[in-house]
Amino acid sequence: MSEQALKDLFIKELQDTYSSETQILEALPAMAEAASSPKLKQAFQTHLKETDGQIKRLDRIFQILQADPGGNTCEATQGLVEEAEEIMEEGLPAEVLDVALIMAAQKVEHYEIASYGSLRTLAETCGMTDVAKLLEETLEEEKATDQKLNQLAEGEVNQRAFKAA
Repeated sequence: MSEQALKDLFIKELQDTYSSETQILEALPAMAEAASSPKLKQAFQTHLKETDGQIKRLDRIFQILQADPGGNTCEATQGLVEEAEEIMEEGLPAEVLDVALIMAAQKVEHYEIASYGSLRTLAETCGMTDVAKLLEETLEEEKATDQKLNQLAEGEVNQRAFKAA
């Protein structure tokens, strides 16, 4: 009985993650357009392509599990995307907006890292090795994106905003 409950929880959380990724896919073009730093624009555009691949990877997982990816809305990502949209509408100076966009993006990345890490661990516990490997791939991409955002903030964006102030 608890094995089925675990599988149900796994699928529900997977659907939540699928919803999260589709919301991010919709939000990234606006974030890329709002960024003034060419490197930040490029980072958002690169992550847009990665996110598309991550959704395809999730589709494969749902096929393996013979489950439907729909049926759940990730309210956490919805809130984080709304925050990012509000930031873009505030009329901040371009350099400060870049800092705020990185902060908003990292909030999303940290949520995704937590989600994929938990899903991967549960998949391993349930003996779904092939699913765990697919989730690990995405987890590593999310960690790399977070690291790239850190490097952009530390290496360019924050200093540029500080000097412009």
